[in-house]
Amino acid sequence: MASRTTHPVLDTRALNRATLARQLLLSRAEMSARDAVAHLLGLQAQNVKPPYFQLHARLAGFEPAELAGLMESREVVRMVTMRSTIHTHTAQDALTLRPLVQPARDREVAYFRQGLVGVDLDRLTDRARALVDSAPRTMAEIREDLLQEWPDADPQSLSVAARCRLPLVQVTPRGVWGRSGQVRLTTVENWLGEPAGAAQPVDDVVLRYLAAFGPASVKDMQTWAGLTRLREAFQRLRPGLAAFRDENGVELFDLPDAPRPEADTPAPPRFLPEFDNLLLSHADRTRVVAPEVKGRSWTGNQAHCTLLVDGFLAGLWKLEGGTLTVELFDRVPKAAEEEIVAEGEKLIADMGALPDGTGRPSPSVRFGPIRG
Repeated sequence: MASRTTHPVLDTRALNRATLARQLLLSRAEMSARDAVAHLLGLQAQNVKPPYFQLHARLAGFEPAELAGLMESREVVRMVTMRSTIHTHTAQDALTLRPLVQPARDREVAYFRQGLVGVDLDRLTDRARALVDSAPRTMAEIREDLLQEWPDADPQSLSVAARCRLPLVQVTPRGVWGRSGQVRLTTVENWLGEPAGAAQPVDDVVLRYLAAFGPASVKDMQTWAGLTRLREAFQRLRPGLAAFRDENGVELFDLPDAPRPEADTPAPPRFLPEFDNLLLSHADRTRVVAPEVKGRSWTGNQAHCTLLVDGFLAGLWKLEGGTLTVELFDRVPKAAEEEIVAEGEKLIADMGALPDGTGRPSPSVRFGPIRG
């Protein structure tokens, strides 16, 4: 094992630029939406619109219809995976990433064991699977069916058990841009018409994580995945990885040939939606979120859309119709303000809500406070 003194040190700006490069945020990539979803190991999708805004910030020429089409053709799906949160994944990742994180979902069920006294979890799994594979169901319908067999169980605990024990996907039109639909669920195998594969080898997922989020520590990846005990995988891969230290002495791993741009590489403003994985996938988030603004992208339990300036969290935004409101945390140079306006006008032109009639709304970017 290399000593602490032999690892090159990457300061915060170097980590920032490397991560932005992996996240396709230094310059928009000439990449299909499907390839981007695969490269990024999925898009956080607690709400319907964020995956579309995530791709708009990252891809050249992206139009919402591209991802919507992938949803409708079942080439991508929405389901619970990392950190017990909803992600948009390619079909292949949906079939093989969920088995990888299943141990964490099993542990989640254990937290609700007091509400599941007397419930046979295997029987619950079989019953819920038969129900949702006969037709997509709402969670309320699943819960009501399970209560028929276990009327004394806690209803919420039954819901959690079904969601964690089964790889449930949200069927369309839920998740399709410009359409609305109640959350209805079926199994990923039923929706895609093929059996779930074996879990992706953890070593392969480590390499994919580093390609999308590196350089990173073991703890960083554990935070992203919601898993523990990943150090053994990093140790197996160590001979083929590059090793660094951050300014606090934490060991970081990376792919040897992955991009690590100079710390002074320009980083254009980027408007990110709530729950963007850039801000959620490291144990130490100072590579993007400076200590003085930590916590400012949330109000209570409400997550705000965030603005990057010079690669770092610098403000919040809200798009309503054709008006984009920006709240900066601090003053920025005039040139940066002009770049924010230009990027904001692009966001409105590409992603703004259509007004009554035809045509896109006229761009309007204003600076002011964001009201929760």
